Amino acid sequence: MIVTVLIAGLAFSTPREIAFSRLLPAAPALAAALWPVLPTALLGALCLLIMIGLSFVYSDLGTPYTAAAIAAVTLAAAYASHLRLQREETLFQVRLVADAAQKVLLRPLPHRIQDVEIESLYLAAQEQARIGGDFYEAADTRYGVRLLIGDVRGKGLSAVGAAAAVINCFRENAYDQPDLRGIIQRLQITIARYSAAIPADDQPEHFATALIAEIPYGSRRVKILNCGHPPPVFVRSGEVHVLEPTVPSTPLNLAALLGDHYHVDIAAFGPGDQMLLYTDGVTETRDRTGAFFPLPDWMRQHGVAAPDELLDRLHGDLLHYGGGRLDDDIAALAVRCRNPSAQEQ
Repeated sequence: MIVTVLIAGLAFSTPREIAFSRLLPAAPALAAALWPVLPTALLGALCLLIMIGLSFVYSDLGTPYTAAAIAAVTLAAAYASHLRLQREETLFQVRLVADAAQKVLLRPLPHRIQDVEIESLYLAAQEQARIGGDFYEAADTRYGVRLLIGDVRGKGLSAVGAAAAVINCFRENAYDQPDLRGIIQRLQITIARYSAAIPADDQPEHFATALIAEIPYGSRRVKILNCGHPPPVFVRSGEVHVLEPTVPSTPLNLAALLGDHYHVDIAAFGPGDQMLLYTDGVTETRDRTGAFFPLPDWMRQHGVAAPDELLDRLHGDLLHYGGGRLDDDIAALAVRCRNPSAQEQ
């Protein structure tokens, strides 16, 4: 409408030789990008009426040719608007399916399982993406709270399918396997079968880093089985500790190459302690100089915050550190053992 009024005003107020009226077909062409079909057609009709009105002021503007151009552009713009609306509806339906898929793959975790508080964060590197190869899960089992976080190599639907296979396997076996090694072995078998059945187009096979944590109820400790994943960061009494694996364990689907080796580390995890599990997208976020995100130093400043507040700050600081964009998907779990005083409240 602004373009229409501007062109009409210039056409009436400037000499005939300039012929601003020839720009009137641009108005319905622009409207097709924003408006539905009927308003676009009505704007074209308005431009046609303006052109007819100009012909009474300037009789030699070539009105028939400009009017024909307005009519042709209006018809084309109305059709383009129709196609745009169809594609927007299709995109809306696709996004609904993607949102449903994300809720199945990364379903909302409980905020608290008995004495353990849990908060989750997922950030997609692509602005329009809903799901990716990063994954996490939590289960309330008779052995304690069991947590899974991992990252499938690669991107796209093949990585999403591999992540879904790993998560579903964990959901089935976390409640029955008495030992973390048993869970990892089941995950190894699952991703190997998936990789053989659905090979990726851009890579010879799928593999994934993964970390499983088990917090037995009332034990004041946590068991960690780390299969090539970034080490968890602990905050105890204001002190930050990074738990590197004592013995490296084999990433998922690489047992045939590297051997079937799994080691469980045990760390203290009592009331008030907090643990951050994350994927490599966190520590590999770079600033403008190429420096990686200093997670341990960041945890020293913010590690005492509640899990939900901690992840909110991490979200904002990662985006700020990366200049508003992310190069990789990010998943994180903030886990805190509740204090007895908090439990009484």
